[in-house]
Amino acid sequence: MNKFKQYIRKNNVQNKLSFSGGKDSTALYLLAMKQGIDFEPVFADTGNEHEITLEYVHTIHQKTGGPKVKIIKADFSDRFERKRQTIAEKWPDDGVPQDRVDRALELMHPTGNPMLDLCMLKGRFPSTKARFCTEELKSIPMTQQIMFPALKNGPVISWQGVRAQESKRRADMPRIEWCESRAVIWRPIFYWKHEDVFALHREMGVEPNPLYRVGMGRVGCMPCIMCQKSEVLTMAQRFPDHVERLAEWEDIVANVSKFDDLFD
Repeated sequence: MNKFKQYIRKNNVQNKLSFSGGKDSTALYLLAMKQGIDFEPVFADTGNEHEITLEYVHTIHQKTGGPKVKIIKADFSDRFERKRQTIAEKWPDDGVPQDRVDRALELMHPTGNPMLDLCMLKGRFPSTKARFCTEELKSIPMTQQIMFPALKNGPVISWQGVRAQESKRRADMPRIEWCESRAVIWRPIFYWKHEDVFALHREMGVEPNPLYRVGMGRVGCMPCIMCQKSEVLTMAQRFPDHVERLAEWEDIVANVSKFDDLFD
């Protein structure tokens, strides 16, 4: 940490910290504060967030005395006209009934909600085998809206709260990645355990996201496609409005999908 801290100060780098409102990114935020490092925390709002998480993100600077979180969102509005053209011109040739084409064209307009808009364009929801949500809703907006503009002003370090303990896939990631650009991806809590994360919360006098207290293992997307069944059950019992919202989304996405059997 000390060597990297020296590198940060010596090279006057810009520190961009990915903040989700979860325990790991909050620990990352607190670690940067504890080390006296200037940083900008950034939250990519997927449009599928719990209101408690959104409040936590919006108020973390008040609870800690740290920097206010910058909110960004993916914008897919420029892709809708191309999708409408495909529906109008290609679907009939593929045997899609005209009434289904007309219904899809009626609904195929941007809503301003990144998650719903993305699913409408894809004609499906993400899954464990097709996790396009993270790339489209978080990684790309972060790169385009934060990293590229910052790189014009000098070197950038992207702080990520990834821990090896979380999964085998994460354990295989490097702690530091040197990109072809001047950006560096750094995962400073990579070797931390769960108890280390919560210990820093206690040390800094900051409560974790309240959703953990009601049994949620993940506090980002609500629900995340990687949720366990027990988490989905907890969400349905405690936050039924989120289930109703997803049911509405499913109906919309089904009606802008080419074939009914995708949702059978």
